[in-house]
Amino acid sequence: MSGDGNETSPESLTPLRPVIFQILLILNDEERHGYGIMQDVNAHSRVGLILGPGTLYRTLNEMQRLNLIERSDRRPAPDADDERRRYYRLTEFGRQVATAEAARMAGLVQTARAGDLLS
Repeated sequence: MSGDGNETSPESLTPLRPVIFQILLILNDEERHGYGIMQDVNAHSRVGLILGPGTLYRTLNEMQRLNLIERSDRRPAPDADDERRRYYRLTEFGRQVATAEAARMAGLVQTARAGDLLS
């Protein structure tokens, strides 16, 4: 990734697994802690994703390794938060990858419409 001489383009990581794209969409709005991310994926997934803790944290680790997200030091007020929570935020590269994936998917939808698969 950045700084090691092996620059990766956002498009080279697409297509993304649905769970990774869903997490990028969630973190695009605001920083979230792991359990909150899991709740959002399970509540708002339009592709029927059900995410458990093991899969969530393996995926978050992979996303950090790919420089899509990073841990955040920002914390809510101590009386409104559990100090054990880990917060995550989207990196600029993660935003670029999410944009590339959204553009790729939009192209697929355009092709489906042209083929009369969607109205």
